[in-house]
Amino acid sequence: MLVQRWDPFRDLTQMEDTVNRLWRGLGSVPSYREGVEDWNILIDVIQKGDELVVKASIPGIKPDEIDVAVEDNLLTLRAERKADSEGEQSGYLIQERPTGSFYRALRLPQTVDTNKIESEYENGVLIIRMPKAEEKKKKQIQIKVGGSTKAIEGSSKK
Repeated sequence: MLVQRWDPFRDLTQMEDTVNRLWRGLGSVPSYREGVEDWNILIDVIQKGDELVVKASIPGIKPDEIDVAVEDNLLTLRAERKADSEGEQSGYLIQERPTGSFYRALRLPQTVDTNKIESEYENGVLIIRMPKAEEKKKKQIQIKVGGSTKAIEGSSKK
């Protein structure tokens, strides 16, 4: 299970962006973040049996332009969405799809086997499958008590 630290300023910034989008059509709304493209991908992390699955929404980017790497149990996702060339010839009336680069990092638990990570990209969703390492899976240990056998759960660490 991954725990994400709550950042109240991020929530306030998202609320400000929402209000700015509502007022954008009525004129210019000044912002201290004006001119800065700050976007992040949305992810889901799911535990399915003996593996973790990360689903990341990255629409409009070719799979070969997405960089997925693992170093020191840190999964990083990087990509860049370039501005459309048609924007120069015709003026946008509404432009909500962000352009620029993004970076996302997730700390992986020690139980993930980083040598067996697989990824696939379909319909704008990047799916990363991370199996648990064999030696770090929970093991069942049998203990004999007075002639009968009793099971106790435990984990082995190397």
